[in-house]
Amino acid sequence: MPIYDYQCPSCKKRGSRLQKMSDPSVPDCPRCGTLMQKMISKVAVLLGEEQHMEKMADPAAWGDFDENDPRSLGRMMRRMGQEMGSDELGDEFREVVERLESGEDPEAIEADLPNAGGGGRSNDWLD
Repeated sequence: MPIYDYQCPSCKKRGSRLQKMSDPSVPDCPRCGTLMQKMISKVAVLLGEEQHMEKMADPAAWGDFDENDPRSLGRMMRRMGQEMGSDELGDEFREVVERLESGEDPEAIEADLPNAGGGGRSNDWLD
């Protein structure tokens, strides 16, 4: 069943309604009784992983990013995590973001968490 948005031309009350086949095509305003007008509904667009990556790569989307400010780096990483689904990135990622947002030096974080971001991994598989 579709959901439609309506607005009353008299009192300007807005609302959404799950439209059943048996319902009248346009409802009366619950506030003043005037016949409501159907509005154009908002549209949601689902992005695939590739579109998310392209969106994050656009410098215009970075806003006030300052690579020399740990807090700014933390905010950007939080936004990237939200785009990618931070649950998939794990607890270590969340810890790094929180520490950056508190202003901690990235090099100190890297020293505490040498595997964060892939650093310190073994290349034994190349042998």
